[in-house]
Amino acid sequence: MKLIIQIPCFNEEKTLPIALADLPRAVHGFDTVEWLIIDDGSTDRTVEVAREHGVDHVVSLPKHLGLAKGFMAGLEACLQHGADVIVNTDADNQYFAGDIPALTQPIIEGRAQIVIGARPIQEIAHFSPLKKLFQKFGSWVVRQASKTNIVDTTSGFRAINREAAMSLNVFNSYTYTLETIIQAGQKNLSIMSVPIRVNGDLRPSRLLKSISSYIKRSIVTIFRIFVVYKPFRFFFISGAILFSIGILIGFRYLYFDFIGEGKGHIQSIILASVFMGIGFQTILVAFLADLLSVNRRLLEDVQYKLRKMNVK
Repeated sequence: MKLIIQIPCFNEEKTLPIALADLPRAVHGFDTVEWLIIDDGSTDRTVEVAREHGVDHVVSLPKHLGLAKGFMAGLEACLQHGADVIVNTDADNQYFAGDIPALTQPIIEGRAQIVIGARPIQEIAHFSPLKKLFQKFGSWVVRQASKTNIVDTTSGFRAINREAAMSLNVFNSYTYTLETIIQAGQKNLSIMSVPIRVNGDLRPSRLLKSISSYIKRSIVTIFRIFVVYKPFRFFFISGAILFSIGILIGFRYLYFDFIGEGKGHIQSIILASVFMGIGFQTILVAFLADLLSVNRRLLEDVQYKLRKMNVK
């Protein structure tokens, strides 16, 4: 059994040595433990520092592509290097590396294919009350969308077995955390949370430029994921709501017409027709989107089989 610990990096020459110093070289249940970094277009000495500290594999992206692309590039490389289990952690040493065995144990025991570390959000001093509140709300939304019970959906500290890694795709360019959980739920991959510890804050988060920006981008991410993974439900419900509004406006006109005041409400007929027309067309789009989602799933099955053929 081989475990590869991957770390996406972008200009991490200062914090990477601290993160690497805590990583284990032996974990219960594994014959080999290797380290891999994904150099996401760094312009500092990140790669040199990684090699100086004994990193086994380096994946260099041609330019800065973002955390999600780096994460997926790391999974592909880990599979190519024969990983049975992949642990993803951060270069800023946010997560306590001593809890890696807690992440991997459920996979070794066959209880899960993906394990996500749940941070003690309420105890993290540098998280503002607003961020803590949104973390809680955002995790609840993702749980509803994915039909999972993941406590901390934005945690990047996670373990993934080979089969799950070959099944995952990330379309979002901002972050992989939410989409991979929703995907796991959609693909019936077994996924669970375990409590983990965190270290002190070494630098500000690069994803969290401001609370408002984080909230806006997270909402857009969740919205896009719904459209991609629940297209029929999304468009059908949207169309049904619009069609129903049109029906209600139409009944309103009929009421006024019944009491003899219909002439003053002709515009209601026009508005009702517009809403009913848009609603009906949106319902038709739901069926077309469902057909496209079938094609996407078939392509993902083909991709999975190709990955399985190409990995060691």
